[in-house]
Amino acid sequence: MNYLDRNEFNYTPSKEVIEALKNFDINKLCFYTRIYDEGKKSILSVFLSQEYDINESQILLGYGGEDILKQAVHFFLTENDGNKTILIPKFSWWYYKSIADEVNGRTLQYPLFEEDNTFKYDLTTMQEMVQRENPKILLIASPNNPTGNGLTPQELDNLLATTPATTTVVVDEAYASFVSADTHYIKVLVNKYPNLIISRTLSKFYGLPGLRMGFGFMSKELTQFSKYSNKYLGYNRISEDIAIAALKSTAHYRNIAQQMNESRILYEKEIGTLPGFKVYQSVANFILIKYPIHLKENLQKAFANEDYKVKFMNEPDINTHLRITLGRPEQNRIVIDTIKNIATR
Repeated sequence: MNYLDRNEFNYTPSKEVIEALKNFDINKLCFYTRIYDEGKKSILSVFLSQEYDINESQILLGYGGEDILKQAVHFFLTENDGNKTILIPKFSWWYYKSIADEVNGRTLQYPLFEEDNTFKYDLTTMQEMVQRENPKILLIASPNNPTGNGLTPQELDNLLATTPATTTVVVDEAYASFVSADTHYIKVLVNKYPNLIISRTLSKFYGLPGLRMGFGFMSKELTQFSKYSNKYLGYNRISEDIAIAALKSTAHYRNIAQQMNESRILYEKEIGTLPGFKVYQSVANFILIKYPIHLKENLQKAFANEDYKVKFMNEPDINTHLRITLGRPEQNRIVIDTIKNIATR
């Protein structure tokens, strides 16, 4: 079965990652990873601190990016002030509301709007909702799953400038490395604002979802959350060595991202021109396609016959869309041909 419904990785890890696992010194497992004498979390947090030029105390680590998001939502929605309101995108990962529900959060959705072949955040309405609802958390996905759109650093800066310090802004950047290699804005923003958490992961761009390693950055003022989030005895030493190897081999993954971009263009050229179809711009490792809903059953059967799985969206107002993970070129070719065969019957 070819799973192109999960936004997982269909390529191979870098040679540096493979070597890190093959050559791992088993004796490292005899010791905790926390660097006690320096008060540091682990070798990975130190590496990230150096890579991003951000104080190590502002680095977050987690069991995948979703762990950091869950920690943040649970922590801030259960503070003593009793404010349990969280704002999330209308079209977004179901997990956001789920983790808020776990602590009886009050989840409100802010809108996205469709413009030509892309979705956009309605920044004016977002700002109005923040002022009106006084949320404890404003959660932003950039890029957003499933719509594929994101905020520029300047747009994020502008939004933070109008958000009160009592609202913690949590930015899910799981797919951000596909957008740009420039990460300088992260240091600028976490040092400029007192209420910012940015979450990233090794699961998407670096193709290691099975590693379960996430990382992030936070404002220095969020010390109580840092105490809540940090693991007293450190993290998984094998995972940390592999994560560092992945982060050091960005060129390998940039090459794969370029191949994905070429496939994205192919979807736009071959599927976007079919009657009733629309291929949306995406800056992630997936693509969103609107299709004639009467073709749904035939498309589902055709993909099943090919042993391929793609995501048929079921949410209101986006239930005529497919989300397809960008796989290897030969996988994308089969998906495109399958759609064309059904659409041109």
